[in-house]
Amino acid sequence: MVSHALVLMLMLLPPLLLLLLLDATVVMLCSGCRDTGPLLLLTPDLFNPTTGLIFITVAAMDNLSEALEKLKLGAGNRAPDSASMKIQEMGVLPTLPSLLSSQSSCAPKVANIIAEVAKNEFMRSPCVDAGLIPPLVQLLTSPDQELLLQTGRALGNICYDSHSLQAQLINMGVIPTLVKLLGVHAHNTALTEMCLIAFGNLAELGKKKKKKEKNVIKLQLVEAGMVECLLGVVGQTLEGEREEDVAQLKTASDLMVLLLLGDESMQKLFEGGKGSVFQRVLSWIPSNNHQLQLAGALAIANFARNVVNKAKMLAVGVANVVLRFLQSEMPPVQFKLLGTLRMLIDTQAEAADQLGTNVKLVERLVEWCEAKDHAGVMGESNRLLSALIRHSKSKAVVNAVIQGGGVKHLVTMATSEHMIMQNEALLLSDERSAPEIKYNSMILICAVMGSEPLHKEVQGLAFIDVVARLRAHDNKTVSHQASLTEQRLTSQ
Repeated sequence: MVSHALVLMLMLLPPLLLLLLLDATVVMLCSGCRDTGPLLLLTPDLFNPTTGLIFITVAAMDNLSEALEKLKLGAGNRAPDSASMKIQEMGVLPTLPSLLSSQSSCAPKVANIIAEVAKNEFMRSPCVDAGLIPPLVQLLTSPDQELLLQTGRALGNICYDSHSLQAQLINMGVIPTLVKLLGVHAHNTALTEMCLIAFGNLAELGKKKKKKEKNVIKLQLVEAGMVECLLGVVGQTLEGEREEDVAQLKTASDLMVLLLLGDESMQKLFEGGKGSVFQRVLSWIPSNNHQLQLAGALAIANFARNVVNKAKMLAVGVANVVLRFLQSEMPPVQFKLLGTLRMLIDTQAEAADQLGTNVKLVERLVEWCEAKDHAGVMGESNRLLSALIRHSKSKAVVNAVIQGGGVKHLVTMATSEHMIMQNEALLLSDERSAPEIKYNSMILICAVMGSEPLHKEVQGLAFIDVVARLRAHDNKTVSHQASLTEQRLTSQ
């Protein structure tokens, strides 16, 4: 019965990978395979823990499952570096593509082995060189859920952190394939998670690419029907209490926001303000789920990036929806909703006037301007106060801000170290500000000096001396504007 003395390298993988060196020929055997081939009987006491090798003899056996049962060894979570190197040195990888067939009973095990080996960074290029990607991609059309899961893991590990390989997958048509998988197997938690992770990697692909190239990828994902699948995941997991439900809800809603960062994909989903996707994410804001509230605020803010969209969003009452839920007790949600309002009123005078004369809103903003425990909320409240006056150009808004006690916060904002806040300040910023910021600040001051109450407030803030010193500024535009502003500030 005994025919040869062999060297067997035993990988502690799920499942076990047995590499048999027989007459200089490498043979791979997997548990669960029905394929015929040489079978093994181990002598466990010959295992060498230092080298990871086991010396064995070969005997004829009816099936491999019986042989593996005799091993009685547990499965590890990762192929040891030394074992992976042996696989590479022995030329095993090039033999694997022929086993990656949906008709092969070994395919799920082989894909699992590849997934574990590819966790080692130094094995990813050899996997690519061995031609494993094309047959793995073909397996994504299999109806076998276990095979799909292991195939997805293998591709994900091989292409991990490689923009070029992920781009290769896109060119091979994996986007519509993955979208179809997510739709068909939405109730399979493991497969859903795998698809969501893959979508996230593809949506973020090309951080080093030009904006146009990144937008193309996001548009491909949208056109493949990914958004509908994501909304389906959100609907299925919204009421779930399991950790995996919470995780999938977050991933799916975050991916929705990520897709809206692309200009073309965002406009396709907006559909003139009548799109079902736009309406769905708007409904997330009043949700009782804080993750959906946050994602909804981010999504609406992304839609508001387009000037044409703003007017349409205001027309369908987006500002009112946001206002109703500004009382959220979640600072991250408050921060995003405030930013959304600020974006909505940009260049929209009528909307800025309506919001700026909303006494309750102004009072709430003034309150948040002192929320030192939440710097983001405090900063956005200051910015929104400033934006309300600047875009409305309304004396009524100025009066509302003064009566609400907002002037002192605008003064603080004017001397803020943050450039974006300085640029929007209504009062003069400090001497470290760039010339264009000084100029803009003075222009804004002059624009609202028609309000007598604000005029008196500014006169008591010692800003006139600062403006007077700017008459000698090196920048002629700044010095000229300083002279004009001083005249406005000192006039009765």
